[in-house]
Amino acid sequence: MTITQDQKKEEAAVLEVLEGVYNAWNDGDADAFVAEYLENASSILPGVYMKSREEIRAAMGHSFAGPLKGTRAADEVLDVRFLNDEAAVVISRTGVLAPGETEAPPERTVFATWVLAKRDGKWLLAAYSNSPSVRPAGRPM
Repeated sequence: MTITQDQKKEEAAVLEVLEGVYNAWNDGDADAFVAEYLENASSILPGVYMKSREEIRAAMGHSFAGPLKGTRAADEVLDVRFLNDEAAVVISRTGVLAPGETEAPPERTVFATWVLAKRDGKWLLAAYSNSPSVRPAGRPM
């Protein structure tokens, strides 16, 4: 299948949203982190469900001031799929790097699912979920 210029442009626009999220993470800026989230966006992390942009912003603000202070996120996009002209899914592997690290250890690496929706010509995050990239010992698939 040949990818058209329009498809390449849309994929670049989707990935730009993720880049903005990670730039905000690296700056420790919770407001910028959620700038391209829908108001009713959701986020699921192990043991945590947030159901609005404000809940996500508050949680990230707390984290950037505490356990994530000074960390950086390293993201590797594994797959980008368009469900239609206004919905996309991105799968990535993300590692949280402590100050001075160049590679995240397995216990700070996750697989993430990003769901984006196009609103008024702009891609925005509708949902995010992640899961540890390493399966606990003895746990079946």
